[in-house]
Amino acid sequence: MSHPSEAQMKLNLHIKYLKQQLFFEPASAPLHYNLALAYAQKGQLEEAISEFKQAIECDPQLVEAYVNMGGIHYQKGDLDACIAANEKAIAIKPHMATAHSNLGSAHLQKGDFQRAIEASQTAIDLDPNQLQAHNNLAVAYIQADNPRASVEASRKALEINGNFTPAHYNLAVAYRMMGDLPSAREHYQQAKAMGFPFDAATESEWKSLDQN
Repeated sequence: MSHPSEAQMKLNLHIKYLKQQLFFEPASAPLHYNLALAYAQKGQLEEAISEFKQAIECDPQLVEAYVNMGGIHYQKGDLDACIAANEKAIAIKPHMATAHSNLGSAHLQKGDFQRAIEASQTAIDLDPNQLQAHNNLAVAYIQADNPRASVEASRKALEINGNFTPAHYNLAVAYRMMGDLPSAREHYQQAKAMGFPFDAATESEWKSLDQN
């Protein structure tokens, strides 16, 4: 029988403390919000969503609750709920780059590449250091058959974080689409060396390309 780690024990004590405080302050948005974060950290996603909703009931302007709740919906695969939560955050705080970036991620997963591009670009315009938005933009441009724009987005991602492995993979794909096989091979090898999770079929495909 495994015993809880020290970190788990601290998290459980934190949750217990927050619940005790809520007994005395049931209308406290910060307490509900912090309890939601703790539940999310513990992997109790439904409890986290419930606490985020209660935090919003106590303070309808708490944009962070909408954004974090949207993130949990994204984890659960409920993309429509993720989009709705982030749109509510943007309605309250239009210049919240993280919410726009999250919309880009959700639209990308839904296959709505034009909306993914628009949301990701908005996030970048608001905060040029939104790494995930640059990555979403790179992937969406590949799907929209615009590899040159994808290369530009991945280059900007690498300017932010030179060790961002997905950017090298996206560059490999984009350069291959453009017919620049030497650049495609270079970035494929970099992504592989950095531990990008290629499946066997993809590995075989790139090996056959090397032999041509």
